[in-house]
Amino acid sequence: MLLTLDIGNTNITIGAFDGDDLVASWRLSTDSRRLTDEYALQLRELLPLKGVAIGDVTDAALCSVVPPLTSVFEEVTRSLFSCDPVVVGAGTRTGIRIQYQSPHDVGADRVVDAAAALHYYGGPAIIVDLGTATVFDAVTADGDYLGGAISVGVGLAGDALAANTSMLRRVDLTAPEHAIGKNTSASINSGLVFGFAGLVESMVRRFRDEMEAPDATVVGTGGLVPLIAGQTSIFDVVDPELTLRGLRHIFNLNREPAQTGGAR
Repeated sequence: MLLTLDIGNTNITIGAFDGDDLVASWRLSTDSRRLTDEYALQLRELLPLKGVAIGDVTDAALCSVVPPLTSVFEEVTRSLFSCDPVVVGAGTRTGIRIQYQSPHDVGADRVVDAAAALHYYGGPAIIVDLGTATVFDAVTADGDYLGGAISVGVGLAGDALAANTSMLRRVDLTAPEHAIGKNTSASINSGLVFGFAGLVESMVRRFRDEMEAPDATVVGTGGLVPLIAGQTSIFDVVDPELTLRGLRHIFNLNREPAQTGGAR
């Protein structure tokens, strides 16, 4: 069994694969202050809750945008599962050629999402990741990662409103019934949910124009994608587990003999 770990700024998403099937997943809060033993204990307790025994895990793959936790989880996988994980970074085969001005500036999760979208859904593709940040990525049918855009996340925008105003408060993000809110909570939800749906639609149109790909597949992912996807028809595919599937695909690529070509 393969364990995949997506270490993000807010959450750590973990998936267990039996072959190509994602059989279980978990989410932990990200805390760069936690030690290896603390995370190892959490995993030891969490995995059996969904029927995965520690001894079932034979391999691991991870991507991380929290550098202090990369080495922590490398050690966790070695101590718990007796395996060296595939860590997505420089030198990892992904099938993606990075066309960024500085390739090392592209977050590992963005590369993994691009690889997953291309492999599972085909290209050209536009990936919209609705999480801590709202991230847009563009990849061609030939595997060229063209670049993307980064905006504030829906949740962060709501937190900023509450933190920087005297009269507004945090609200539970829900899909509003109307654009014209009749109370403060409804007004905030309208602005955030409908506003970000409009942001996604506008950015996708711009990406398609610049890519000269009017039929580019739009893949939505991230923890908040169900909230926004319910308010727009712009997504061709909604796959909240895209990064985990991408890690599975990249693990397979790096287990196979090296292929010729310039992909990262």
